[in-house]
Amino acid sequence: MGIQVSDSIYREICEFLYLEAELLDTGRFREWLALLTDDVRYHMPVRVTRERGAGTECVDTMAHFDEDRRTLEVRIRRLETGSAWAEDPPSRTRHFVSNVRVQPGQRDEEVMVQSNLLLYRNRGDAPQADLLSAVRQDVLRRVNGNWRLASRTIVLDQSTVATLNLAVLL
Repeated sequence: MGIQVSDSIYREICEFLYLEAELLDTGRFREWLALLTDDVRYHMPVRVTRERGAGTECVDTMAHFDEDRRTLEVRIRRLETGSAWAEDPPSRTRHFVSNVRVQPGQRDEEVMVQSNLLLYRNRGDAPQADLLSAVRQDVLRRVNGNWRLASRTIVLDQSTVATLNLAVLL
């Protein structure tokens, strides 16, 4: 099941991820929303530190965020109002996407994509910057000939998040 991954499909997926990063870094959030399916799930579980063999490092019952299309649209609308104080003035971000792996999905017209993300974030005139490192597990679906993000799970490499807020999109 799912789409067989050719070199051409792999390049399309990489271009999708690079376009997405550009849209987020340039604040073109409405255009980013257009890259999502109507049934999208955008999820970042809480990571905990456990001893080897003690089970998963992510807590199923807690998340930094667990959003759908509607809540992402509300978030974007809020960013556009000027009353999103955590992002006024807006952060300057740079999304570095690497180690892209693409496999056939579980359903027709879907692929599973794993990528690494390094997010650089600077706020105001502060000389320090935040660095967030994560692995992203995505499901991309072809809708009317175009790739759309159907699901994203973001697992941060750190269990304690040092940034003041998570108002940016990963």
